[in-house]
Amino acid sequence: MQAVCPADLEDLRAQVRTLERADRKSFGVLPFKVAALDAVLPGGGLALGALHEVAGGGDDAVGGAAAALFAAGIVARLPGQVLWCITRPDLFAPALSQAGLNPDRVIYVEAGDEKSLMACFEEGLRHGGLAGVVCETSRLTMTASRRLQLAAEASGVVGVAVRRWRRAAEAADFGQPTAAATRWRVSAEPSAPLPVPGVGRARWRIELMRCRGADAADFILDACDETGRLALPAKLVRRSAAPATGRRRAAA
Repeated sequence: MQAVCPADLEDLRAQVRTLERADRKSFGVLPFKVAALDAVLPGGGLALGALHEVAGGGDDAVGGAAAALFAAGIVARLPGQVLWCITRPDLFAPALSQAGLNPDRVIYVEAGDEKSLMACFEEGLRHGGLAGVVCETSRLTMTASRRLQLAAEASGVVGVAVRRWRRAAEAADFGQPTAAATRWRVSAEPSAPLPVPGVGRARWRIELMRCRGADAADFILDACDETGRLALPAKLVRRSAAPATGRRRAAA
């Protein structure tokens, strides 16, 4: 059997990506405005009209909060109302405001169970006319994620599935394949140091675990500010461009 050379294999992958995009309408991208992060994303930003998946670095409340604030920063930078679907009323509006998402822009939907939650998520994406739809869910199956991705593609609305778990055993589901365009993991890091006593700007390790047409990578970034924007830590901004880029690794 004749071996396939890497160049031929890469050409084949490019053809497959072209076929996958042939019937898919493009709604553009939302840049993070962090050069190192945007450089690893196809098109230079987060795809609009697509489903994205975010989880915390741990199965605790800190990880869940970091993931939710990362999602809030994304939709905060898009014009319009945001639909936020939950099953438990523990969303802290002032924290969303600190991540750039004014509570007056948020429409809250509290569902009784996961099945109802997924129905609300999908209906919100199909409705259109929204800046985005965020859904806090413990499970995201391939079937459900495909429906959500198709709904996002039809309307152009960005969907963000924030994975939150009540029990540690539920977190094992995060590694299972889904139809999401990107998969992220956000972990809390020591905050930015201050010259005086106090707590500086929050800092996250942001891992791009999976992305169509791109390699996985991870970054240490300052958390979303009041405009929803991430930033390189000041000490990295003053360095040359090479050390400031994210670390690439094999896709999950």
